[in-house]
Amino acid sequence: MSRYDLIARMNTCFTTLEYHLTEMVSLFSGFQLLAGNVFVLPDIPKGKEHDPITQITVTPLMGSAACQLGLAHFQRLFIHHHAESISSKAAIRLPGALCFSVDHQQYLQAYQLIDTINALKKELEHMITVESGLEPEQRFDFVHTHLRGLITLSVYRTITLITNPTSVRFGWANKNIIKNISRDELLEKLEKSLKTGRSMAPYSKTQWSELLEQEIADVKRLPEQATLKIKRPVKVQPIARVWYQEQQKQVQHPCPSPLIVLCQHEYGDSRPTLGELKDYDVDNIQYKHKPKAKALRLLIPRLHLYTDEGIS
Repeated sequence: MSRYDLIARMNTCFTTLEYHLTEMVSLFSGFQLLAGNVFVLPDIPKGKEHDPITQITVTPLMGSAACQLGLAHFQRLFIHHHAESISSKAAIRLPGALCFSVDHQQYLQAYQLIDTINALKKELEHMITVESGLEPEQRFDFVHTHLRGLITLSVYRTITLITNPTSVRFGWANKNIIKNISRDELLEKLEKSLKTGRSMAPYSKTQWSELLEQEIADVKRLPEQATLKIKRPVKVQPIARVWYQEQQKQVQHPCPSPLIVLCQHEYGDSRPTLGELKDYDVDNIQYKHKPKAKALRLLIPRLHLYTDEGIS
């Protein structure tokens, strides 16, 4: 398939997504709101994307104000939807939950529409990250050439819809994304980046090539069966813990956007208990269980790549 065909499909998919997001706001605005809590987080200014986060002050909103802001949040997919000072490289989050009373027909309408929206989000992400054939560092220019100012983090983010919970409580999560990778797989990735002949800021083409050649040499010195892990830190993020009394089950969801909660008439139309999201302070984190990690050596800092080789 030609690049022009992909661009046309991408634009059509995005236009369809925007249409259904507008439809979603209209649909849910017509439902009876049982409860709504959203938590406004501080903006991240341009140039501060990589600064460590030690404190986050939360501003809560409730009721109809929370509902209006929460539904609008799903449509704010471009950087120009936000203040000029806000970074387009940082995730724009609005944790919370919006609870609606629905009859059977409204329930079906809501589920079908959210399924459609989430399918379009996945389709768009696949086009950009897979079908384009571009390396991660090349995708920004590709996307912004055709959808200028698009915040891909907001576009890819699926909408979480839950039904008849007993309670929804909120908190903060600190974690790493850990991925095991083989020596051959890593070498293939590095050599592919080298062959493209492109550079990555802030390096010149010559500096970038020299860096990749050094990294390839470092990896080749490792035994074939060396343990290699990409351990990428993820900035603190809000989560929701949803409790279902009848099933005696708790489900944890990432909560970058408000959860959509449907409370069905036929199940008593019960309003769930909604908790608060407290301010975050890195100095006051309490771990329930923190297992001892295996000792690893940092091999390639920019990839957050670690190995057990060379550990005595």
